[in-house]
Amino acid sequence: MGVRDERKVLLEVNNIEVVYHDVIQVLRGVSIKVPDGQITALLGPNGAGKTTTLRAISGLLKPEYGKVTDGRISFEGTPIQNQGPEAIVRLGIVQVPEGRHVFKHLTVEENLRVGAITRRGAKVREELDRIYAYFPRLGQLRNKLAGYTSGGEQQMLAIGRALMAHPKLLLLDEPSLGLAPLLVKEIFEIVAKINAEEGVTVLVVEQNAAVALEVAHYGYIMEQGRIVLEGTSEQLKTNPDVKEFYLGVAKAGQRKSFKDVKAYKRRKRFM
Repeated sequence: MGVRDERKVLLEVNNIEVVYHDVIQVLRGVSIKVPDGQITALLGPNGAGKTTTLRAISGLLKPEYGKVTDGRISFEGTPIQNQGPEAIVRLGIVQVPEGRHVFKHLTVEENLRVGAITRRGAKVREELDRIYAYFPRLGQLRNKLAGYTSGGEQQMLAIGRALMAHPKLLLLDEPSLGLAPLLVKEIFEIVAKINAEEGVTVLVVEQNAAVALEVAHYGYIMEQGRIVLEGTSEQLKTNPDVKEFYLGVAKAGQRKSFKDVKAYKRRKRFM
């Protein structure tokens, strides 16, 4: 992907702090911008605060006894922090949660129909055909119970169900989790195709920086509740620190596990 263009900012997270149970602070001054029509990646290790950031945007903090205690989240210029998830969905923000969460006792097609429930007057048959065009495997499985499909098929189903709502902003939480590399590549290629063909804005949270940066236009790296680095996908892919600690390539060209590297060894600009 090339240099970030100056598109309208659809979503802006400005210096937010998030606290759970009025005690535990998880996010500390997080700021990100998501331009309209682009794919933005939020990267970082497990426990960095990525999922909490998505929940702050989608309104799913409330069920978890969390709230934004400082800062502002704006969608299309309107503040939305601490609104409930129902209100957020009506604005056009739809989240695909980590772990898929399909309705296992419904068929694949019934799951997809649930995604259109908020759209009165939707031509559901046309919408289903649209999803099957992006995910042909779902079309083959349309009458199968979702609980008997594979993890990759459930991930496709969860994304397809979200697309049935015609979101302005699609939030993807760890879509690669637990999936084989080839399947991960296929899913991210489909997300990129949807973005290119329909202009759906995407904010994707990922630990797998390499695959996310192949489709993202811009990215942020988060550690311990803070943004520590940002840039275009090309800037991040060529940054020596990102290559070593997030893409798993040491200076000698050898593969290097992130979990084996102590945080204090990182360069000072990362702090």
